[in-house]
Amino acid sequence: MMNAGAQASTQKKLNVRRMTVISILSAVSIVLSMIPFVGYIPLGPVKATIMHVPVIIGAVIEGPVVGAAVGLIFGLTSLFKAFTEPTITSFCFMNPIISVLPRVLIGIVAYYVYTGIHKLTKRIYLSGFIAGVVGSLTNTIGVMGLIYILYADRYMKAIGQAGNAGKYILTVCGMNGIPEAIVAGILTAAVAVAMIRKSKK
Repeated sequence: MMNAGAQASTQKKLNVRRMTVISILSAVSIVLSMIPFVGYIPLGPVKATIMHVPVIIGAVIEGPVVGAAVGLIFGLTSLFKAFTEPTITSFCFMNPIISVLPRVLIGIVAYYVYTGIHKLTKRIYLSGFIAGVVGSLTNTIGVMGLIYILYADRYMKAIGQAGNAGKYILTVCGMNGIPEAIVAGILTAAVAVAMIRKSKK
């Protein structure tokens, strides 16, 4: 058994490593948000994104607290861009319940999905892929679901649509959410799993 000094030293190293991962992935998130057509990709009235990928990777390799912290940075960049680079639907993202809350939840959900699948299958690539997919869908469904709950009528008027808000938002979730989820799954399986294996050496 480790003595108290050894335990304290190990915990300190873990904390330093986690802070380092948060700093690196947060920096990646900020850089992605600043590069046109990379972090946020305009697709008509909505934007596709890969901003959730660093959040998911952080959660898988270092746990839900790290994932939530990087997700917070993602959310804050979304909130910032809503005010500094407004589009016709930016009023939705000026509300932190939409721009920030779902992004914090990405990391928490992705971590527990990863650990749950890994316990069942013992396959880290499969676990990473599913965590990436579910984490991405957490973002898409969380954001679009809250837009529907809070701003359905105003959102439809802003984009010039007169149809059923629920059907339109489900269509957006499918067209944007599924490709984003597949990309997130592939990247998480590749990057996060490689980092996990490296850390075990």
